[in-house]
Amino acid sequence: MRHRIPFALCASLLPGAVFAANLNVSVELPRIDVAEYHRPYVAMWLEREDKSVAANLAVWYQIKKAAAAMPGAAPAPNPQGGAKWLPDLRQWWRRSGRELQMPVDGISGATRAPGEHVLNFDASKGPLANLPAGQYKLVVETAREDGGRELVDIPFQWPAKQAQQIKAKGATELGAIVVDVQP
Repeated sequence: MRHRIPFALCASLLPGAVFAANLNVSVELPRIDVAEYHRPYVAMWLEREDKSVAANLAVWYQIKKAAAAMPGAAPAPNPQGGAKWLPDLRQWWRRSGRELQMPVDGISGATRAPGEHVLNFDASKGPLANLPAGQYKLVVETAREDGGRELVDIPFQWPAKQAQQIKAKGATELGAIVVDVQP
């Protein structure tokens, strides 16, 4: 007969057990009361102290857009989609965006509706897999058609020696941003 021992119990019995750190980011996109609302383009990245990009975390933009067609005809796909507006995310574009071939698997995605959006990153894979220890900033930039742009940065230490929760708030285009860094 086999006995099952819960993983949490096993882990607590192993001396020096190491678990991967996590970075969890919550970003609020506020509903802006305007006559014609357009979902914002958003870029999130990690920045080193010298302002160079350490890792791109997310880029939300209009992936596909149909070109104008004759009434009654099927819309023709626009191969560039909304990528032509990515330079409106000015800081991200200058620092790393123009070097990327969009879409980027695991980073790019469609624009998001107003509300809270949570992203979870595991240090053992993805953009954090080879991130060296040090001081970083999470930078969130947004730009909206017929709207404004905003940039918020949040400094944090990686990897965290103890759990950290850092909060920031945008003025107009971004709402609350919460960064949870888990050791």
